[in-house]
Amino acid sequence: MSKLKEQFKLGEAFSYFFRIFGKQDPSKPTNFNIKTMHTINKISILMFLMCLCVMIYRAIFR
Repeated sequence: MSKLKEQFKLGEAFSYFFRIFGKQDPSKPTNFNIKTMHTINKISILMFLMCLCVMIYRAIFR
């Protein structure tokens, strides 16, 4: 049972969301590549959520 719980552990994923959309930690190193990667991830997460909302809306109102 512990292996199953470990497979569905989402703490790391949610901590990434808080880290990417929250304030930047000044103690962590940043450069252009990391900033670009996080910006692209923000855009893709927001587009995914927007498309998910559209799909749910279409499923409900059809």
